[in-house]
Amino acid sequence: MGEDKKIHEPMMADDSQGQDQNVDIPKTTFTQDRCPSPITKLIGWCRTNLLLVLTILGVIFGVVLGMTLRLSHPNDDIIHIVSFPGEILMRMLKMLILPLIVSSMIAGIAQMDAKSCGKMGSYALCYYAVTTILAAILGIILVLAIHPGDPSIKQELGEGNEEKRVGTLDAFFDLVRNFFPENLVQATIEQVQTVYIDKPKYFKEIAAMSTTALPALIGNGTNVTVMSSNVTMSGLISNESLPNASMTPVNTAKPQIRSLVYRPGINVLGLIGFCIAFGIIISNMGRKARVMVDFFVILNDVIMRLVIFVMWYSPVGIMSLLAGKIMEIDNLAKLAEQLGMYMLTVIIGLVIHALGTLPLIYFVITRRNPYIFLKGMLQAWLTGLATASSAGTLPITFQCLEENNKIDKRVTRFVLPVGATVNMDGTALYEAVAAIFIAQMNGIELDMGQVITVSLTATLASVGAASVPSAGLVTMILVLTAVGLPTQDVSLIVAVDWLLDRIRTSVNILGDGLGAGIVQHLARKQLSHQANLEADGHDVEMGPIDASNHNKDEGGIGEFT
Repeated sequence: MGEDKKIHEPMMADDSQGQDQNVDIPKTTFTQDRCPSPITKLIGWCRTNLLLVLTILGVIFGVVLGMTLRLSHPNDDIIHIVSFPGEILMRMLKMLILPLIVSSMIAGIAQMDAKSCGKMGSYALCYYAVTTILAAILGIILVLAIHPGDPSIKQELGEGNEEKRVGTLDAFFDLVRNFFPENLVQATIEQVQTVYIDKPKYFKEIAAMSTTALPALIGNGTNVTVMSSNVTMSGLISNESLPNASMTPVNTAKPQIRSLVYRPGINVLGLIGFCIAFGIIISNMGRKARVMVDFFVILNDVIMRLVIFVMWYSPVGIMSLLAGKIMEIDNLAKLAEQLGMYMLTVIIGLVIHALGTLPLIYFVITRRNPYIFLKGMLQAWLTGLATASSAGTLPITFQCLEENNKIDKRVTRFVLPVGATVNMDGTALYEAVAAIFIAQMNGIELDMGQVITVSLTATLASVGAASVPSAGLVTMILVLTAVGLPTQDVSLIVAVDWLLDRIRTSVNILGDGLGAGIVQHLARKQLSHQANLEADGHDVEMGPIDASNHNKDEGGIGEFT
């Protein structure tokens, strides 16, 4: 029996080891499942970031499709058909701009006290000023170092077309006028602008003209009717004035005067001014304004849900926009030969600013990896690359910052609408490079004072640039006028603006996003203090809603990105 025990004991030990091994086998298998292969990881990442993958594919397919269809020399109808889905995307994005700006700004400001709002505004404006000045300086350094301009280029391109007269003082006053719109409803569709018209003559001057002068007016095609010793002409401006060229039949000189006109486009600056004032007031009204605050908060959530549907359509629209724009270009090779160095200078500057200057500022202030932050904004960057509009990309930018980078909604609602209007780093760099390029193309050497003037004017002009495609070309005239350069040469660089406009817009969007991250870092104490007061039941008058609760709203916005 003892031997039997000895014999059976090892067998029992072996059985126990076998049992242990049988128990360990599933553990080993489970550990291997937790370390999937690279292909499995890639598939899982693509599923998680399906929208981003589709957007990247949309950009690639759009470029390939455009370059391929160019070989068949498509007519205007084919180009229009290819571009139509992209037009629908632009219309949907523009449709969301107005309700998004109004609801986000009012909801964001109303949930903060005036002190916190003031500090956030100060941080944002300081960031915008510093980055814009740095962008303009970088552009000037690169264009002076590379020297892309040469008089021979202008000989190949020819003379430009005369552009409208624009003054620096007028542009500044237009900014102030637009900030205080006289009609809020009109501000949703139009913005004021100063133009110059030919100075009208008055009735009494024409009535005093001899009868020999009247046939001269009629001979010039002007309708003249004599009524009670007054002369009436077609196209009257007022009861005492007459329109431009037909009013000066004898004197060929045409003195001009300022006139205010309204041009199509949302007056974002005016809406921002009204929303800031409205939000501050209802935030100080306490319980009486609670219903109003809840309305704008819910409206903002509704708009963001609409943004989700637009985002899933955006890959198709982006592909269409890029393909159609590439097909519209007449001669890519000739264009690259004539303006290739100019384009390269601008692109190098924008890349350095987007991947060097801005991330460095973000890292110095926050001590965090800026490229992880930029990775979360890739969707907005690609959308801006296709739409060439900071305002049009605003809904996507909100989504990327709040869901991917976890930026507080109180920050994004206040900072992003202002940034899309004021922060134009890429535009400042572009205008500085273009102004000095035009000077080099005309053989004009700028002294240090003129170079400083270009940097300052480009910084200020970029603030006045509307957040719509090719707005920088309009404000470019301000920079050229400030240093006495020919404004008609702006038309010579229009041919490549479609590409540079998209790149600088995407840089502007990245600057807005990094600015929101910096503002949240600098204002974290105020935001945390306010959140603690809300949690403790203080500040009950307004009862702000914690932004973190909205980020966890049912519906899973984050799962789409």
